[in-house]
Amino acid sequence: NQTTINEFILLGFSYGLQVQTLLYLVFLVTYVVTITENAIIIFVVKRNHHLQKPMYYFLGNLSFLEIWYVSVTLPKLLFGFWSQSMTISFSSCMTQLYFFISLMCTECVLLAVMAYDRYLAVCHPLHYTAIMTHKLCFQLSILSWTGGFSISLVKVSFISRLTFCGPQVINHFFCDISPVLNLSCTDMSLAETVDFALALVILLVPLLIVVFSYSCILSAILCMPSAQGRRKAFSTCTSHFTVVIIFFSATLFIYARPRRIHPFNLNKVVSVFYAVFTPALNPLIYCLRNKEVK
Repeated sequence: NQTTINEFILLGFSYGLQVQTLLYLVFLVTYVVTITENAIIIFVVKRNHHLQKPMYYFLGNLSFLEIWYVSVTLPKLLFGFWSQSMTISFSSCMTQLYFFISLMCTECVLLAVMAYDRYLAVCHPLHYTAIMTHKLCFQLSILSWTGGFSISLVKVSFISRLTFCGPQVINHFFCDISPVLNLSCTDMSLAETVDFALALVILLVPLLIVVFSYSCILSAILCMPSAQGRRKAFSTCTSHFTVVIIFFSATLFIYARPRRIHPFNLNKVVSVFYAVFTPALNPLIYCLRNKEVK
């Protein structure tokens, strides 16, 4: 007999007390650092007139996103370490899943928008200010947020209609698509197909925009006559390009493959990297190589 369940147990990191204490401190420090770093970037961009440029407008959007990105998963994980209770209700699990996927999809589009901005700045510098107006920046940011949250709504609506049975253990530290789907006791082929198709769209379309933009940027940089001009143009793109490589490498590994073939322990390690540490690294990557932000 199969019993329908209305709450899950997040397996998290099932190690000894000493290891869990160490992980608790690492994740707590990472969370505080991430919030602080990204809040500082938002404050600096808002307060400095010389940073009122499209690139920093989108960077402010990214920092705002990263604050919520870690806040969707880490507080629950930290509370679980502290209380030794990792249960989560079905509705809370679906809510966490929705916001996490929404923010991830939004970041995909936002990184593509930032690549397009760099393409215009390097390849069409004379027309850059005329094209990348405040209105267009606002429209592109709205497109990023609405696109990400809309695609996530479709994904989670299909997953939430499934029936979930025991065992109720999710082999992860938050509610992610693959481990949640594997607890379903009903036919999930439609939910898997919709999720996989939308994952390819939201990952590959922005990635193609990024590849096209940076191909044009590289071509334009190589054609510049002066070495100083090439260095200056290259320096404006390296930070974003580094963030793009880190983000898309991890997300393609996790989300752009059929669900059932994933080794979950490896998924957990990769998820810690892109869901916990990457939001803390991004501000450092942008600021360490950016003299204007410094």
